[in-house]
Amino acid sequence: MNKWIKSTVAVLLCALALTACNTEEKSESSAVSEISEVSEASQAVGEDSTSATEDIFAMDTFMTVTAYGTNAKKAVSEAIKEIQRLDALLSVKSESGEVYAINQNGGGTLSKDTTVLVEKALWIYETTGGAYDITVYPLMQLWGFTGDAPSLPESDRITEVLKKCGSDQLTYKEGVLTLGKGQGIDFGGIAKGYTSARIMEIFEENNVESGVVSLGGNVQCFRRKTDGTLWRCGITDPDSPDDGSLIGKVEIEDKAVITSGGYERFFTDEKSGETYHHIMDPKTGYPAKNGLKSVTIVSDDGTLADGLSTACFVLGAEDAVKYWKKYSEKFDMILMTDEGKLIVTGGLENSFSSDLEFEIVKKES
Repeated sequence: MNKWIKSTVAVLLCALALTACNTEEKSESSAVSEISEVSEASQAVGEDSTSATEDIFAMDTFMTVTAYGTNAKKAVSEAIKEIQRLDALLSVKSESGEVYAINQNGGGTLSKDTTVLVEKALWIYETTGGAYDITVYPLMQLWGFTGDAPSLPESDRITEVLKKCGSDQLTYKEGVLTLGKGQGIDFGGIAKGYTSARIMEIFEENNVESGVVSLGGNVQCFRRKTDGTLWRCGITDPDSPDDGSLIGKVEIEDKAVITSGGYERFFTDEKSGETYHHIMDPKTGYPAKNGLKSVTIVSDDGTLADGLSTACFVLGAEDAVKYWKKYSEKFDMILMTDEGKLIVTGGLENSFSSDLEFEIVKKES
């Protein structure tokens, strides 16, 4: 029996005596970020402040966009149109989309958006030793994670399809991408992060006072809240993802907070009783089993945060920490291991709080 859970990073409040976060179930989502409380809080802070909020289903998940300020309504409207545009452009299933055409034609000349995504994806692939790979699409198809009925493939089929994976088989130069034989790409592990980053640009262009977006688990905040305080984001407990439990909270401004975990989408094989999740290890062709339950990335780059949440999950705690120490100026992270150990990187030392014990790791001086 398949069980699908779309986990999210819950947006919480740090003022105004709002102590509860009411979670409304929406279709596949079981822990949707609660934007309505944020709206109520902003209105309470300043009666002259205008706000706008709109929900949309896109990229196979529910999304909420909220902005505050005189141009809030215009900014949110433009953001929704941008979500719809990118959803069509980056879909592997939409015949009118660019990614669909690339996969059908074995490559093509890239648009501005896909150029950014390919270059970012290749950078993450190279710097993580292949832990994040947009060419795992054939594997995702084989396992059935691109549809509604995932199942355990035969081992020889995994070995066969794995030969088609590897971004080192791609050829990319000056905006032109050529796929290797039998390859396909999928930006599913990075597209929502890019989308939230684009919305931040729209907020900036419209000079909104404050804003936040929740894109199916990806939360990105624009500036501070309207009362001048930091946004407070709760990190979902991977052991209890659908009851509102948290492993901690992080205070942010102008940051994306993106979590990946094996509890997000999974199925249990009826024969063996073993559970398999959707985060593929590009080296093995099987779901990653490197000792982590969840990885949360905090960065001012939503696209990078999205890709790294997957990459660091695949790397495992030890290698993810080594990677952070090399690129700590770009991101911070919160790791939960299979044993329940909570690891937080040094850049969050003064902004992360938890009722659980946690270890702070720092760069060597």
